[in-house]
Amino acid sequence: MYKGYRGKSLACLKNFKVGVWSDVEVESTRGSFTGTILPRSETADEFHIVLKLHNGYNVGLAVDTIESITELGRTEAHYKIPEKEFPFDPDKKNVKLFGTGGTIASRLDYRTGAVIPAFSPGELYGSVPELADICNLKTEKLFGVFSENMGPEQWKGTAEAIGKEIATGTDGIVIGHGTDTMHHTAAILSFMVQDSPVPIVMVGSQRSSDRPSSDAAINLINATYTAAKSDIAEVMVCMFGPTSDQYCLLHRGTRVRKMHSSYRSTFRTIGDIPLAMVEKDRFVLLKDDYRKRRNDRKVRINTSFDDRVTIVYYYPNMKPDIIESLIDNDYKGIIIAGTGLGHVNKPLYPVIKKAFDKGVHIYMTVQTLWGYVQMFVYDTGRDMMDLGVIPAANMLPEVAYVKLCWALGQSHDREEVRNIMMTPIAGEITEREPHNGYLIFQGGIPEVEDFIKRYKR
Repeated sequence: MYKGYRGKSLACLKNFKVGVWSDVEVESTRGSFTGTILPRSETADEFHIVLKLHNGYNVGLAVDTIESITELGRTEAHYKIPEKEFPFDPDKKNVKLFGTGGTIASRLDYRTGAVIPAFSPGELYGSVPELADICNLKTEKLFGVFSENMGPEQWKGTAEAIGKEIATGTDGIVIGHGTDTMHHTAAILSFMVQDSPVPIVMVGSQRSSDRPSSDAAINLINATYTAAKSDIAEVMVCMFGPTSDQYCLLHRGTRVRKMHSSYRSTFRTIGDIPLAMVEKDRFVLLKDDYRKRRNDRKVRINTSFDDRVTIVYYYPNMKPDIIESLIDNDYKGIIIAGTGLGHVNKPLYPVIKKAFDKGVHIYMTVQTLWGYVQMFVYDTGRDMMDLGVIPAANMLPEVAYVKLCWALGQSHDREEVRNIMMTPIAGEITEREPHNGYLIFQGGIPEVEDFIKRYKR
């Protein structure tokens, strides 16, 4: 009856003769609140009770502010979503949904207060029945982890599962994934799975399915529609476009990045524009230089991977011992996220040369994210190239990282690795950045505020 409550919060509930799952009206010095008393986390403090309000959000109320609690009834919640057998329609396309975990497949765990990967991909249909209007959906849970725990084992397993599924004749693939490292997985799958005849669409959500502002359903519907109907046969990320519930954007897997910790429209194509917009039952193509859907079952799966690679984010006064430790620990590749056009300080030069002489492959990217490495402009860049550092054009640091891991999985010969790294495979290097591939609006200045007022919905 008092699950998770202790101390002052427990005494408060007992005093007003209410408990967990009681529907209540609370009068406090902060106002009136109506909702359901929720269990508390085992690690929570003793000074608050938690209500789920009728609008779906939770609020914590300090017990010292509570003046009265009136019980209106009792509603014990069951947050597990039942699985449903997906209906089959021979006239619809066949789509496979692979689950790896993440917020799109999550619920709130009231034991810990945390969002956990808690239901299987089959349960997604139970919560989003609109999927049956789009395709015949089969599901398979590959993993059940948050995206920070995705790594080489999961990347290889996902690539191999994609290859096997394409061989069965599926019309499209959706991969449910946590958003925090989705762009890493999208990039490595772009190298491990080449020349796919069908769309491979990664999707997640910024907000869990039990929240009213969740983007899970819209993202999943649009991703599934893309897998079934789109002509774009590449690895893509399908996520919210604007902040409102209008459309999703399809981002190329090697040019996309998560750019905000909590906004639903967190993903952006960097140094280019998205492939397309998708909403309801239509696509608006923004580019035409994509790989087209084919009717064959041919795909190249290459899961080579050497995990002795790291990203070094340069900062002023960085010490040589950072690189020394990588040499001592037998790292074989270093991606530097350098300043400006691709620079680091001179005290690092000797240890960079030492790393090169020890056989370490070193590539330069820019921490600005937008733009190209330009190491021919200043002596700094020229000196670093003389030390063996290779400019990586406009590859994003994370993309260069997974590509170097993938390249070193195939060879350690310098020229062969360089050839793999600097030959574009999936749009990770572009010949130029379009004029509208770099747009950052600075809020606060009059012209931008006027623009926002005209177009914000």
